[in-house]
Amino acid sequence: MKITEILEEDLVISDLKASNKRGVLVELSNVLVNHHKLADLETIVKILLEREKLGSTGIGDGIAIPHGKLDGIDKLYGSFGRSIKGIDFQSIDEKPAHLFFLLIAPKDSAGIHLKALARISRLLKDESFRKKLMKAKDRRELFNIIKEEDEKY
Repeated sequence: MKITEILEEDLVISDLKASNKRGVLVELSNVLVNHHKLADLETIVKILLEREKLGSTGIGDGIAIPHGKLDGIDKLYGSFGRSIKGIDFQSIDEKPAHLFFLLIAPKDSAGIHLKALARISRLLKDESFRKKLMKAKDRRELFNIIKEEDEKY
């Protein structure tokens, strides 16, 4: 699975305005709702917050991959956001998160959801890739960096 199968330039936020976890989830979900005409925003945010109660999706190294499953959709959706200042996401390393990949999967899917999580995790393990993302000047550059890295694997 390629990240570019679920992520388009219009689904990238170059500078998140949020200052907390819920705010990040709202911003990243809002672009999905508007772009793909998905279920109402509050339903998606609620699902994501329920998943966060199981344990933070902040995996450390400035990365968070919030995700959840939603009834009534038939494919995986994703969005990406960057916070220059960083946001407390209760990450395992207790450091602020800067790079956020949000995934919403169909309720009855496991395989595609897990493949996407694994793919994103593998890409973001590369410190030089994370640094490029942090230095990107705008949405287009962020998307192109992700696309370029995605094509390597």
